[in-house]
Amino acid sequence: MSEIETKSASEPSLHASAVKPAPDFSAASQPSYAYTLFLGPEGLRPGWGLVTYVAIYYPLQIVAARLAWAHDFGASGLWSTLLEELGSLVAALIPAVALARVERRPWSAYGLPRRLAFSKLFWIGVAWGFAGITLLMLALRGLGVFSFGHLALHGVRLIRFAAFWALMFLLVGLFEEFLMRGYTQFTLARGIGFWPAAATLSCGFGLIHLRNEGEHWQGLLAAAAIGFFLCLTLRRTGNLWFAVGFHAAWDWGETFFYSVPDSGNVWPGHLLSSALHGKLWLTGGTVGPEGSVLCFVVIALAWIAFDRVYRPSKHLPPNSNC
Repeated sequence: MSEIETKSASEPSLHASAVKPAPDFSAASQPSYAYTLFLGPEGLRPGWGLVTYVAIYYPLQIVAARLAWAHDFGASGLWSTLLEELGSLVAALIPAVALARVERRPWSAYGLPRRLAFSKLFWIGVAWGFAGITLLMLALRGLGVFSFGHLALHGVRLIRFAAFWALMFLLVGLFEEFLMRGYTQFTLARGIGFWPAAATLSCGFGLIHLRNEGEHWQGLLAAAAIGFFLCLTLRRTGNLWFAVGFHAAWDWGETFFYSVPDSGNVWPGHLLSSALHGKLWLTGGTVGPEGSVLCFVVIALAWIAFDRVYRPSKHLPPNSNC
């Protein structure tokens, strides 16, 4: 081979070795540490979502409570209490609305789809809730530790108080169900799974009843157990409307219709002059029927009946948040 040919043959290798490799931009395209700390594949990470929700909710709830009691609406405080419940509901909804936009999720993901508001499922929940508290009160009556007394309200006052307490406990149901089983349940379930989140928040639901005067540990356990049952209704129906109806009707029946203490609270405007008398473990004492051992029996029966009627949906994946 000639010298020229040898040189020509060697040139490609020289050029190849002289070519620099293309720069690697993959590292530059990776998200920053700050980005991955706050955001994941599904948007805002569950922990930060919960922290943000609570950080917005609590100041708003405090303001709502102060505004509700800023004016004298009567010695009984009923209207101020109603306004406080309304303000608390708004305080629970506002951060969820904001975070739904940030996380780009539909509002229905948090358990209160507008198209199902006060639909058939809500009224079925109302029937179940009133049936549950009625079963409990009849059991106490059968054991001789509860007496109905006589009618304490008549005429227009009866209708007014019945409507007032219906509105009050509708707000209570909406507020407490959304606060404990709406955005919080959905978001915590994204991190640890549905049932661990349900157990955690149900315990929290029981503990928030500590602020009620006359509350005892039996009532706290009962509230947690009822909350856990309502998580089952969320899981099986896919939304909170059954739970809202159940919650509202149970409280209405307890406070107004059967006129007994409700989670340690005693309010005016009772339908009956009823009374609980007997051993505290059976009657619930100052807690009311929710502190009775029979309340746990009723909750267990409600769980079994609901499990039979509302079977697990084949369309919900095992790790679904609702």
